[in-house]
Amino acid sequence: MGLRAKIGIAISATAAVVVVLVGVLVHHHTVNAQLDLAGHSLDGRLQTTAQDRAAGIVTGRGLINPRDLPRPLKALVGRGRRGVYLELSGRTPYLWAATRMGPDIVALKRPYDREQRTVAALDRMLWVAGAAGTGLGCVVGLLVAHRLGRRLTASAATAQRIAEGDLGARLPRTGNDEIAQLTSAVNTMAEALAGRLRAERDVTANIAHELRTPVAGLVTAAGLLPPSRPAEMVQERAERVRGLMEDVLEVARLDARTEEADREVRPLGELVRRAVAAVAGQGAGPGGGTPAGTGPGTGRAAADGAIKVRVVADGLVETDPRRVERILVNLISNARRHGAAPVTVEVDGGVIRVRDSGPGFPEALLTHGPQRFRTGGGRGGTGLGLGLTIAAGQARVLGAGLGFTNPPGGGAEAAVDLRGALCPAADGEARGAKTPAGEPHGGA
Repeated sequence: MGLRAKIGIAISATAAVVVVLVGVLVHHHTVNAQLDLAGHSLDGRLQTTAQDRAAGIVTGRGLINPRDLPRPLKALVGRGRRGVYLELSGRTPYLWAATRMGPDIVALKRPYDREQRTVAALDRMLWVAGAAGTGLGCVVGLLVAHRLGRRLTASAATAQRIAEGDLGARLPRTGNDEIAQLTSAVNTMAEALAGRLRAERDVTANIAHELRTPVAGLVTAAGLLPPSRPAEMVQERAERVRGLMEDVLEVARLDARTEEADREVRPLGELVRRAVAAVAGQGAGPGGGTPAGTGPGTGRAAADGAIKVRVVADGLVETDPRRVERILVNLISNARRHGAAPVTVEVDGGVIRVRDSGPGFPEALLTHGPQRFRTGGGRGGTGLGLGLTIAAGQARVLGAGLGFTNPPGGGAEAAVDLRGALCPAADGEARGAKTPAGEPHGGA
């Protein structure tokens, strides 16, 4: 049950309880007031009748020693007191008044149904008014709950946007209640978080930028070493340092969101094959470099099998081919490094799926998405977690979807959704080109 429903039910229940209490109090007050008024009136008439009889005036209005006199009133009169009693035992209620005159009892009796009809009419009015008041309370409760719930929902949505990376999201502050305080706290948290992240990103980008020239000199100097195994190791590690530095700079540029995509019309199958060839070349041996954004080392899939390309349905897309290839290179490299053979790249219309047979993506990645400087977790590897972070950033620039799942059959699957960039006019022609399922396309 949501907060809106709880607030609405609480206000409605409070209104109903208040209405019931007021109705009960009014009912009892009216009943007692009517009984007192009728009793005083009948008692006054009884005193007048008794005085007339004492003076010898016979009016015929009093009852002398009535047999049906209620026992409580008879006992009261027997003690020498005058009293009024409401008899409700029969079908018609009667109000009695009696007193003693010598050896006799003088009593008056009248129907009490008129007062009961008045009370019944009052009860009906109270029920109608109570139902109307409860209904009005329900409406007011729902309106108040809706207003509060909408403000809380907006706060939660803004907090979610901040958690997803939109550090410019803010809430308008209205009022001076507790929700306004929550709004102010969320805005303050967002500003502090944005400032801290900007400072960290600036420091990271500045460090990478300052290292660019020394690393370039290191790579050049390593290339001048005489051929030998130690020279190859130095060259390989220098290339890895340069690749890592370029990854950090690319992440900083993606964070700044200053880049735009240069769009061209290309077949998806061609982009996939170029990416697979690039990954295969990177893992070809010493000097071939490392998969971009994956960190040092190679995995089991790189050593055990080829990368298979399956084109179910090709398509022409209008997109930035460099960025698409960058996304695919990082996804394929991640699958080779942290997964297990076979690694399959499938093109199905505007969707590209990269699958491996490894242990699958860790739960944190499936829940929160790629995060920089975090390794593969449950996929068991080293690295700084920049490969998938760069892929996600490039997909955001292209307006493409990027999802990560663990299929029921095991392994991991990353899907790039470029259906929004498909060219409808040329789509039918491009779909005629197909690659046999499971065709090897390079290997390591």
